[in-house]
Order: sequence, then structure tokens, then C-alpha cells
Amino acid sequence: MAARTPHAAARIDLEAVGAYLTRNLPGFEGPLTAEKTATGQSNPTFILKAGSGDYVLRRKPPGQLLKSAHAVDREFRVITALNGTDVPVPKAHLLCEDESVVGAMFYVMDRVPGRIIFDPAVPGVSVEHRAAMYDDMNRVLAALHMVDYEAVGLGDFGRPGGYFARQLSRWTKQYRASETETIPDMEALIRWLEAETPDDDDRTSIVHGDYRIDNLIYHPTEPRVVAVLDWELSTLGHPIADLAYQRMQGRLPPGEVGRGLAGVDRKALGIPSEDEYVEMYMKRTGITAIPELTFATAFGFFRICAILQGVKKRGIDGNASNPEAAMRMGDKIPGMARLGIECVEREG
Repeated sequence: MAARTPHAAARIDLEAVGAYLTRNLPGFEGPLTAEKTATGQSNPTFILKAGSGDYVLRRKPPGQLLKSAHAVDREFRVITALNGTDVPVPKAHLLCEDESVVGAMFYVMDRVPGRIIFDPAVPGVSVEHRAAMYDDMNRVLAALHMVDYEAVGLGDFGRPGGYFARQLSRWTKQYRASETETIPDMEALIRWLEAETPDDDDRTSIVHGDYRIDNLIYHPTEPRVVAVLDWELSTLGHPIADLAYQRMQGRLPPGEVGRGLAGVDRKALGIPSEDEYVEMYMKRTGITAIPELTFATAFGFFRICAILQGVKKRGIDGNASNPEAAMRMGDKIPGMARLGIECVEREG
């Protein structure tokens, strides 16, 4: 039986990458090997091992892409800007905008050793250790939102005010562009969000856009965050979007598949409740009221549906980083939309 040819998103031209890094990355030395990670559905991610050390390469996927998606250049820019702040990020080395090298734009950063946690119940650690991990995740989120974005050179990274209206418009267009079937709960959620979009001109910060436990690297043995990953969706916006996104994430099915905490006894595990986590954040940032929290949580469900729809469409078109996983992720969309409607019905 003939071996299957790896999908385009799973391949990289090692010779071209090695030659480029030799020319452009001071101190780089071969030989070079590359291994694609199982994660990174949006932007294919490769672990590079070289004589000079380990690196990570993130590239745009091949094929026809939605406008403004897969912005590896924005990832590179924000990681570079945050280096030296209270927000731990990998050291970014270079951005290659010459698509002739590997067929797409890519950037290279240091590989940060540590733990990536895919099950937010964090099995295998003590209650005290788990509680400290969640506390540090909260600390880093608050630190991100308190960064002076103009001082670090990100004053033009987005527009102040009107974040939710812009995001709703953007992701509705993205969803429509990749839509493969009509999902009644998704239609109802979009209608509610359009009718209830808040005036959010009061606060602007750097927002991560996908802040969750599996986009963090924890110290190998200590309960502290040593790097925040996956900045593709980062921009200037309303900080509560990130906080609500974590709230939304916790309502998903538990375990490594759902990556949520629905039905989990948080108190027994040392994991703060939704309200406790919000209170921790408010104490750290000095915010005294969050009227946008319900809208932002419902928006989080909507946006994850739109993202998964894009992943599903790439799976259908053959451009996904992992086509089979892309189709499985697409199957989750109706359930996610239902959770968004339940959020609206309970809190709206």
C-alpha cells in the first residue's frame, strides 16, 4: 500500500527554511529538523530543532483564505511589543513576508519549555497547585489589559471604542463566507447580539482574543505562566471580551475534547467559580462594574462558532491543518450555538 502524501499544511521545505534562517537569524546553526504540532488548526505550527537550539515556526495555511484571517504578522508584532512587559511571551526572532520561501508568510520564535494544559480541570496536581495556576492565569490576563499599548508601540494595532460592534460585523461576515448550512440557534444568536450590542467606548486595551488555559505555557514544575501563545486574534479592544471568553470556555464540556468545566466540582478541585474568577480580575484591575459581561459571554459563543465554521470549511476545501480534526470540530457548532442561546435566556 502506497504511503499517503502529507497534506500541504503538514509539510514544510526544510532546505528553504534552513537557508533562510542561516541568512537572517544571527547565531542560527543547523542541522535542522521540523515536526508539525497536532494543535494549531488555524496557523500550521512546527517545532524546529537545530544545532543552535529549538524554535517554533508559525505559517499561514495554504489555499484560499478568508480576508484578514491567519494574521501571523500581527502575532509577530504583538509578541515583539510585549517582550519585556509583565506579560510573558516567547522571544520573536523574525517575520518572513516573502511567500516564495515556503509558500506563505511565517515567523519564528523561541520554543519555551513547560507544560501546556489541555484539560482545564488540570489532573495530576494538588488542589493548592491548581488554585495557584488559575490565580496566575488571572494575574497575567489583568497584566495584559493594563499594558500601556501606546507606550509599547501598539497605538495603531486597532481602533479604540466600538469593539463589539466591529467584531460582530467582522465575524458575521466571516461566518457567512464559510457557512455550509443554516443553524437556527446561530441565526437567533446573531439577531440577539445585533439588537443588544453595547456602547463600549469606556475602556480600550490589548485583547488576546483566545485567552484560555491551553494557549498558555506553565513552568515545568511551578504554578506560573511562562508564556502566552496564539495571538492571531489580538487587537485593541474591550478587555471584558477576554474575561467573558474565559467564562464562556468554562461552560463547555469537560476534558481535553471539550476543554471546558461544565459539571465539574470546581470548589473540590481548587478552581475558582465564574464569579470568583471575575472578582479576582476586578480586584487586580480596579474595575468596579462589568455591565457588558452577559453580552460578551454570548458573543464568545457566537465567535467560536464562526471560527469553527471557518475550520470546517477549510476541511471541506482541503486546506485545513488537520482535515479530519477540522470536520470533527465543525460538528460542535450547533451545540456551541445552543449554549450561547442558553446564556442569553438565563442572563439576557
